[in-house]
Amino acid sequence: MTTSEIKDGITMAFQALVANKLRAFLTILGVLIGVASVMGMVSVIQGLNDSMAGQIQSLGSNIIYVSKNELVSFGNWTEEQRNRPGITLEDAIAIKELCPSVGAVSPENHYWNPEGNQVKYRNNEARRPAFVGVMPDYEIVNNSFVTEGRFFTESDVHFKAYVCVIGYDVREALFSESEDPISKEVTVNGDKFTVVGVMEKKRAFLGESQNNFVVIPYGAFKKLHPEEIELSLAVRPGTPKLIDKAIDEIEDVMRRRRGVPADKPNNFAVSTQEDLMDIYKKITTAIYGVMVLISSIGLFVGGVGVMNIMLVTVTERTREIGIRKAIGAKRRNILWQFLIEAMTLTGVGGLLGIIIGILIGLIVKVATPLPASISLFWVILSFSFAVGVGLIFGIYPAYRAAKLDPIVALRYE
Repeated sequence: MTTSEIKDGITMAFQALVANKLRAFLTILGVLIGVASVMGMVSVIQGLNDSMAGQIQSLGSNIIYVSKNELVSFGNWTEEQRNRPGITLEDAIAIKELCPSVGAVSPENHYWNPEGNQVKYRNNEARRPAFVGVMPDYEIVNNSFVTEGRFFTESDVHFKAYVCVIGYDVREALFSESEDPISKEVTVNGDKFTVVGVMEKKRAFLGESQNNFVVIPYGAFKKLHPEEIELSLAVRPGTPKLIDKAIDEIEDVMRRRRGVPADKPNNFAVSTQEDLMDIYKKITTAIYGVMVLISSIGLFVGGVGVMNIMLVTVTERTREIGIRKAIGAKRRNILWQFLIEAMTLTGVGGLLGIIIGILIGLIVKVATPLPASISLFWVILSFSFAVGVGLIFGIYPAYRAAKLDPIVALRYE
């Protein structure tokens, strides 16, 4: 097929679109809806992926998490996993002392108040902040530092000092912008603590603030909540290059402390940020699968509509086909003419769907906390699928047009 024939086919397709605007629009509506739904959902999911990656990378690329079970398991634990011993402070101390490749360890113990933690200063109150007992390494491991005041010291932990470091949201809720929160006394769940520091502001994740928290020295936390014995550990190797070696050392120490036989698997979980991202990508991959299934229904309906309208077009243009064959057009010329028309029809639907899908993503980004990101790969893929629908569903009408007998076609009225 020559370039001029392709141009002629596209020109005739657009002429047909202009001549039968409503019919053409109804024909490509299914393709348009299918592509628009794909682009809209992809833009949101891609934005979530980018946001998640940025959130994880903001901690640094060399964080190791040690926990009783996998960080993301959705509660689908086996009996063995449910009965595993919890992570303890002694585990954290052993990892720090016995693992040469480990630079810092941050055990974190959360207090879950069913009514929400209450933090007050005079007549001001913060809304349901997290309440966590931590060690001085918290800053280093989490790559987050105080912007006002100081963080805890080993002495604060040892002497169970009633001091606290607050997140940016708590500072805004309790104190005016001009008021210095350092050395002020706040009430946390009925207990009084002196504010010694304010943590730097972190960006929100999935519309949820990461700055609404109060952290206190681990010693004071254990004094208030001795029943909280299960920890999660965040560990930072001495350097990023030591991460694999640090993981091996951590697993060795934990297995020896727990008496795990050599032929048995770990009864604890060691994860990295890459593992978290892989888990998240598995979730979004499943969402992609459902999305493609749903949108394929729209594309199939659109394809059936294209086949139907192309069969009508073949009937309407039977005489034209006879004339073209009479002056020398071959079967393949007729075949490609109608295939190009079908692909042009669905291609236009695909382009409109892409534009609408991108607009949906932008509206979601502006009107909601959800991020959105447009991927050139999905734009190209969506357009290719739209054109592919025209190719597949246009084959039969094009074949019918190509095989028409020119004598019969010329006599057609």
